[in-house]
Order: sequence, then structure tokens, then C-alpha cells
Amino acid sequence: MSPGPPLPRTGVTHTLRAMRVLVTGGAGFIGSHIADRLTADGHEVVLLDALLPQAHGGRAPEWISSHELVQGDVRDPEVLRRLLPAVDAVCHQAAMVGHGVDPSDGPDFASNNDLGTAVLLAAMHEAKVSRMVLAGSMVVYGEGRYDCPEHGVVRPGPRAFADIDAGRFEPLCPECGRDLVSGLVPESAQLDPRSTYAATKLAQEHLCSAWARQTGGTVWALRYHNVYGARMPRDTPYSGVASIFRSALERGEGPRVMEDGLQRRDFVHVSDVAAANALALAAEPTSTGFGAANVCSGEPHTILDLATELATAMNGPAPQVVGGARPGDVRHVVADPSYAKERLGFRAATGFAEGVAAFATDPLRSPAGLNA
Repeated sequence: MSPGPPLPRTGVTHTLRAMRVLVTGGAGFIGSHIADRLTADGHEVVLLDALLPQAHGGRAPEWISSHELVQGDVRDPEVLRRLLPAVDAVCHQAAMVGHGVDPSDGPDFASNNDLGTAVLLAAMHEAKVSRMVLAGSMVVYGEGRYDCPEHGVVRPGPRAFADIDAGRFEPLCPECGRDLVSGLVPESAQLDPRSTYAATKLAQEHLCSAWARQTGGTVWALRYHNVYGARMPRDTPYSGVASIFRSALERGEGPRVMEDGLQRRDFVHVSDVAAANALALAAEPTSTGFGAANVCSGEPHTILDLATELATAMNGPAPQVVGGARPGDVRHVVADPSYAKERLGFRAATGFAEGVAAFATDPLRSPAGLNA
């Protein structure tokens, strides 16, 4: 769901009053950082988290001990009816994330992400809570932006497994077969989810957009790019690539980098993501009430850059480039940060080298089996 062209205005306007904010998924990686940031900014937070055993070992992590926590499922309307009348806004971070294992994960992704969002939106309407910030994702774009010298901006189709097996990783122009140039993806780009998770994240945006139009409410969907930092989950099929690389290095193994390692991404530190949520909570709405904005560092790097930088910071073995690709993997997704800067006043503060060096020793969320 594109936010459309920017609205004319004289500058970024933010509401400064303190709010009581419900953070769903508040015990998790990003949600807990958002709670810390909002509290530091003078807001009051209440966290809702199911504390699923596979994620938390069934108990709350120590880093949320200073916040009010309600254990419950965002899909439970009774829990929401108790909480929402006392809040001014919602930061909706609760979700099932990652590539998953195989298509059998589909019902769980749809239930947690889409049903959960629909139940939450209905309860917000009932409680007359009109402002939400949604944890969106860059996966809604599929492949990033590509330019053909002859045909301009084009959308390459899915890469053939035969090409990947042969080491041909770059997508080609669907019109003439020529090499393409990867560029920055704006929020107005065509959306093309290529995994079950991606499809559910786009459905969340559609649900929020419809709700905003129907109710007059405001939703900012923040399309997170590759988030990393302290409290990341580790050693699960749903972990982010930074966590996977660090776990390998801690075992004394070089990170295994798929394809040729030259896939380009935007790695954004979790502290910057938390800052973007705080800004979006107070930002003026678009004409429809729904807006989507890239949350990124604006500093593109390759997957191999990340693996190499982390290996250096941890004094570990060099990365191993192993080829291949997972189903649903795309080649390049590099974000245009200008819309978030213009509409939200957001600009990332943590540089790549600084953030990765800190991540080498940051506390991570241990596998549930180690928390029991």
C-alpha cells in the first residue's frame, strides 16, 4: 500500500504531549527497545506479549522488568477490551517473523500477523483508540528497484533455480534480457511479496489502510529493513542474518554467506527503529490516514560486508561464500530514506561499523530451550 505523494506542508509536525501507549509484542526484540525509547521520551507504556515458550521460554526477559507487562495474546479480544480504554495509541509489533521452515508455516503466519491485526483494529475502534504505528517490512517490495538502460524502471520476475545453481544471481530485464542496475526503493514502488511472511505483512498494511479510511484513524506502517542489535533472537529458523552469522562465529565457524555475498541490503540498528516509532506516533497523518515509510540506515551494504565486519569485530574466521539461495530470497533491496526524513523527521543515527562492532558483544535472546 503506497502512501502516495507527500502532502504540501511547511515542515514536520509532531504532537509533544505525553501518551500512554500499548506496545504489542513488547517483550520481544524490537518491541522492548520501543518501550525503552518511549519511556525515555516521557510516555507511559504497557506491554502486551504472549510470552510464547518457543520465543521466551515462557517467562519475561529481564530487560523489560521496569515496564508494566500484561501476558496475553493480541488475538484475544477480551484482553484488548481490558487494556485499550486506558491507552492513547498502539505500537503494533507482535508478529511471527522470518522465512519460516516451509509452506506449512502459512496458517501460523496468517493467524499471528493478519488475524491478530484484524482483532486489534476492531478492538481499537470499539475503544475509540485512533492512532497506531505498525511494524511493517521491506519484504513487501519483493525485489528492489531496477533500471534497464533501454526500458527504464522494470520489475524482474522470480529468479530461476537453474540460474542460481549456475551462479547467475543477478536478475535480468524481463523485456530484453540485459543486465540491470539496482537502485533505491521508494515507498511508491510496486509491491510484490515473495514469501508467506511477506504476503502477511502486506495484508497487515491493507487491513490498516482500510481501517484508517473507515474510522478516520491514523496508521503509519514502518517498513523496517534489516534490523539488528541487542536482544535479537538467536538460533531459530526465524532469526535474522546478523544473528545467524554471530552464532556461527561463536561456534568458531566462519559465517556461511549464500549466493556470491554481493546481495545488497540496508542494515538498520534497532535503536534507530525505536526512534522512528516514537516519531511516527506523533507525526501528522496523510490525507487517507494511512502512510508507509521506509525505516532504514540509508547506508547500503552487501551481505558479505556484514559477515566480514562481524567476523573482524569478533576476531573470528573469515566468511564462507557457499552459493545457492533460499526460496523467496531476493537479490537486492536497498531503501530510499527520503520520505521518512520528510514526513517523520527520521534519520538513522547509528553507522554500520559502529553498530556491527557493538552487536558483536550485545546480549541476545537465547533459544527457549536454554531459558527453561
